[in-house]
Amino acid sequence: MPKALPVVDTTAPVCCPPVAAGPIDDDGALEIALRLKALADPVRVKLVSLLFSAEAGEVCGCDLATAVGLAESTVSHHLSQLRRAGMVESERRGMNVYHRPRRDSLVALCSVLDPNCCR
Repeated sequence: MPKALPVVDTTAPVCCPPVAAGPIDDDGALEIALRLKALADPVRVKLVSLLFSAEAGEVCGCDLATAVGLAESTVSHHLSQLRRAGMVESERRGMNVYHRPRRDSLVALCSVLDPNCCR
């Protein structure tokens, strides 16, 4: 039987000392690992890339499905994983759902991994 991981609120940006600052505690390591796990799929990385490069700042799920060449239901599953990790926000408008990146969460994750990143 697989070991159940503790529940961590991953909807807020990661907030722990940078990994490079010294040994990280178990809770901080778990918080970072859960967010990295959400990104540990090539389709999800591509979706995040598409969201960041969207001129309108958001993209309809149907357009994302076309861009990655997958069914909308599959893209919806990947986006829900990213949403649970706090990396994507979604808003339903009629029959469509529009998605946008949570830049603060992704920038915080980068800063935790490398405090000199993006400077």
